[in-house]
Amino acid sequence: MKKFKSSFFYVGVIGGFTALMYWIVLLGAKLEQGRNIVIPETGRTQWQEFIDSLIHNLEHPLAILLAQIVTIIFAARLFGWICKKIGQPTVIGEIIAGIILGPSLIGMYFPEFSATLFPTASLGNLQFLSQIGLILFMFVIGMELDLKVLRNKAHDAVVISHASIIIPFALGMGLSYFVYESFAPQGVQFLSFGLFMGIAMSITAFPVLARIVQERGLSKTRLGTVVITCAAADDITAWCILAAVIAIVKAGSFVSALYVIGLAVLYVFLMIKVVRPFLARIGNLYQTKESLSKPIVAIFFLTLIISSYATEVIGIHALFGAFMAGAIMPENIKFRNIFIEKVEDVALVLLLPLFFVFTGLRTEIGLLNDPYLWKVTGLIILVAIVGKFVGSALAAKFVGQNWKDSLSIGALMNTRGLMELVVLNIGYDLGVLSPEIFTMAVIMALVTTFMTGPALDLINWAFKSKQEEIPQEISQINKFKVLVSFANPERSISLLRLANSFIKNLNGNAAITAMHLSPTNELHHYNVAEYEKESFTPIIEESENLNQKITTLFKTSSDIDSDITEVANKGDYDLLLIGLGQSIFEGSLLGKILGFTTRFINPEKLLNQVTGKESLFENSPFDERTRNIISKSKVPVGILLDKDFSSAATVFIPIFSENDTFLIQFAQKLIKNSESQITILDVAGQVKNNPELKEKVRAIEQKAPNHINLLNERIIDKEFLASQHLMIVSIESWKKLVNYKSLWLSDIPSTLILKESV
Repeated sequence: MKKFKSSFFYVGVIGGFTALMYWIVLLGAKLEQGRNIVIPETGRTQWQEFIDSLIHNLEHPLAILLAQIVTIIFAARLFGWICKKIGQPTVIGEIIAGIILGPSLIGMYFPEFSATLFPTASLGNLQFLSQIGLILFMFVIGMELDLKVLRNKAHDAVVISHASIIIPFALGMGLSYFVYESFAPQGVQFLSFGLFMGIAMSITAFPVLARIVQERGLSKTRLGTVVITCAAADDITAWCILAAVIAIVKAGSFVSALYVIGLAVLYVFLMIKVVRPFLARIGNLYQTKESLSKPIVAIFFLTLIISSYATEVIGIHALFGAFMAGAIMPENIKFRNIFIEKVEDVALVLLLPLFFVFTGLRTEIGLLNDPYLWKVTGLIILVAIVGKFVGSALAAKFVGQNWKDSLSIGALMNTRGLMELVVLNIGYDLGVLSPEIFTMAVIMALVTTFMTGPALDLINWAFKSKQEEIPQEISQINKFKVLVSFANPERSISLLRLANSFIKNLNGNAAITAMHLSPTNELHHYNVAEYEKESFTPIIEESENLNQKITTLFKTSSDIDSDITEVANKGDYDLLLIGLGQSIFEGSLLGKILGFTTRFINPEKLLNQVTGKESLFENSPFDERTRNIISKSKVPVGILLDKDFSSAATVFIPIFSENDTFLIQFAQKLIKNSESQITILDVAGQVKNNPELKEKVRAIEQKAPNHINLLNERIIDKEFLASQHLMIVSIESWKKLVNYKSLWLSDIPSTLILKESV
């Protein structure tokens, strides 16, 4: 009776009070007498009224805005993912998504759909939201600037950076002289038009450049340090120049703009000398997530908003204020990481794509409907490339860089990306840039950003100097080499212990390389060194405990599984050790686009099924990354299912088929280097019926008596499994154990799943 008590109470309360409300309504209806209440007759059925109500709801400004956000985010993530797969920055895909959703494609071929989804009246809401996203984004960009690096290595960087600004700026103003009469809007002074053309030619996309440097493993190289410092100096200088240009354009003349510039200088002085020390004091007191309470967070966000408001009122645009607020944040890396995490996801994933699409809605490629207009577009692209690429390269060569590094710096500084779109939109909003010149400049931004990767590849090929993936001291060792690739620093300890078990008595004839790859989008360039140190601390400490020398290898990667196999294959390793991924089922197309795992059909798996490589609906016991590593690797691969692995004192090796016989050689290494007690389970009688295999086991017994034991039982009890430190099994036998839901699985010790070399 007790278990029905709550149900009776629930039914009684809901039913009783519903009846009470119905009775009140009946009584209230009697009060309507004499009040002349008229119910209009529309002559429409209830269904038609429902449809009208639904349409009205769909046309509500909030419903339209939410539909726009859903469409924009999905399109931006889709095209960003496509560009990432072809080796391009995701920002290119997001810009293309904006252009496609705008009048250049959807608006041209599906005008009714475009008018419904992006009605003119709704664009104001979209613009304001996109501006909020830009303010948050510029706040993050300011925080990502490492001013210490700028101070320490400022000389060469400032020379290259300022040369990479003044040369394209001058060329841009020269170009504006020839296009002013044809393309400048009516009523716009040549000075305003020329200044905006100059700044549009001279901008560099610091965030995109930093990502490319990370993805190509250049962060710790001299080239990477120089180019990051150049881009940081370029960013600060360009935004200061842009603020001055906006002041001149709004004031109408240079003399009038001096008042605005004077206020701007006062604003910068107060931010650096007054606000920055105050924020630094707070940052030192509250630098952990636990201590960073909401009132403290409010102080920093108020600083951002007030700073943006001040610069907007002064007349140098709110984005400069957001950038400045980020730059004066406390220099403590942990503190900045916490704040970037709070802001970045909302800014980059939710709000920033709105800016791309809003830019796309303004970009009408259909306006370029004449060969002459495309010639002018080509000229703008040429001037942009010559000014930025050639100017940066010559400046780098002048300060002592070699030609390869100089050209690489030129290619990277020529990256414009999102920052170019910000400048162009400001110019468009101020009425300085016409729709035609705006569209041409957007195309220029796409081309110069897209060419960065191929240009770097071409430079590397031309100079025949590809980056060494494998340390030289490792590549020269011709005995036994183990590559340990780990994702979780804590789990690296078990992988190192296992690697050490195979080689610890080989002295100088063996080597272990510990490698950690970090996803590019999860790491900021300014804290790479600290992140690398934290990642390798556990495994380095364990290597000291084991008295095992290791070489560390760290890089950021946009395709981790491919990079792991590339390093393993190029280094000609004898064994690649990785941890077992947590997910049993692979990610999907939708999952990759939106960034989460689902069980929809994976496009790569579909291709493999069509080509006969695998069954479409086969559930692999490995996650997608592990499967990719297994399939692409040419060296033996060991996947460790870690259950607090400590040593290889006792090892259990089941032999299910003739293909499992290669496991015997690993048993030999463990006996030789760790004096392991090996138990071989001959499940199907393969050892017993194979004279060659039987002879191998006998040879081991002669060299190391009492270290190997052959069992023929098909059933293993829990006590035996509990006594073992490690099980070694082939990848095919492991799949069978998983598919048949073997009773072993719940009781097995740490397990090394091995794939033979190709």
